[in-house]
Amino acid sequence: MRVVTTAQPLDVQPTPLALLLLGREADPKSERGVECPGDLPSPSDPDLVARARAAKEKLGDKVFILGHHYQRDEVIEFADVTGDSFKLARDAAARPEAEYIVFCGVHFMAESADILTGDDQKVVLPDLAAGCSMADMATAEQVAECWDALSEAGIADVTVPVSYMNSSADIKAFTGKHGGTICTSSNAKKALDWAFEQGEKVLFLPDQHLGRNTAVRDMGMSLDDCVVYNPHKPNGGLTAEQLRDAKMILWRGHCSVHGRFSLDSVNDVRARIPGVNVLVHPECRHEVVAAADYVGSTEYIIKTLEAAPAGSKWAIGTELNLVKRLANRFAPEGKDVVFLDRTVCFCSTMNRIDLPHLVWALESLAEGTLVNRIQVDKETESFAKLALERMLALP
Repeated sequence: MRVVTTAQPLDVQPTPLALLLLGREADPKSERGVECPGDLPSPSDPDLVARARAAKEKLGDKVFILGHHYQRDEVIEFADVTGDSFKLARDAAARPEAEYIVFCGVHFMAESADILTGDDQKVVLPDLAAGCSMADMATAEQVAECWDALSEAGIADVTVPVSYMNSSADIKAFTGKHGGTICTSSNAKKALDWAFEQGEKVLFLPDQHLGRNTAVRDMGMSLDDCVVYNPHKPNGGLTAEQLRDAKMILWRGHCSVHGRFSLDSVNDVRARIPGVNVLVHPECRHEVVAAADYVGSTEYIIKTLEAAPAGSKWAIGTELNLVKRLANRFAPEGKDVVFLDRTVCFCSTMNRIDLPHLVWALESLAEGTLVNRIQVDKETESFAKLALERMLALP
């Protein structure tokens, strides 16, 4: 006899993160961001460039536009300065006369600019949805749970947090509050050297690859000295013994762009282009970094190509907007620059800052309407600034 039963609906409550990903909630503190208010100009508007120039001219010295290296060319055209995340934040701090800092980058960069600029300055992000998937991989709640696990293992008091610049203001504040420092891809070794003078272990947030590559490649540690803490597993997926034995406790985070490069990418480009120099960012996987000829930050990549001889060939493992710009820049000098991987790979969130969003932001400011302000609360700012200042004091 066949028995038919009627299933009862499950009383399942979606989590805030699930609602956010479905687009049904908004979280201004998330790197995923929220939609911009107001109507944007059409991307097909032939007057966009003229409108951007007019709005910028009307604002004059009241506005200072920062453009990250990974931005589109159409946006970089209007930047007063270009650079990596920390260079741009410092450039903003050096312009106290500018009432508006328009940051063409992503959310955590704008937060850092707000932390380092004056209270009377307003930092604007043209699209609030320009976030960073890496920064999103470490939330304040998850990091607090991690610290509890370190405390239970009896090692919190000998562990120094070091957070990558590519992290939220909340994570920077946690780092400052617990005696740690911030680092960039340029000074990660200096930051780790400092941290090991303060304690026996380092909790490295949120990019496991930069932490591992710096520890192993630059500091002579072994891969066995590193463990990966997974915030989605109980106790990070690690035993108390594993935590106690490790020197580097790496957060399970990564860059969605740099994580795509593989050892196959390196082998393939060497087979296709004899004599090619492989130059990659330290956010790449360890096996990619180990197989590369040169490894360094965005600024290092640019300076290395500037110093390269004519006729040299380069495969670059970093974001495609920058690689294309470098290829065009150095082609007249006889330098052949290609993207490391066959697959095109832009940073999707960096690319959210486009000309329509920039025009909308500038025209709104020119009309006296403040839009998309990024503002860090005072308590978070104080501890985050403490961590940033420790970095600035590094030798």
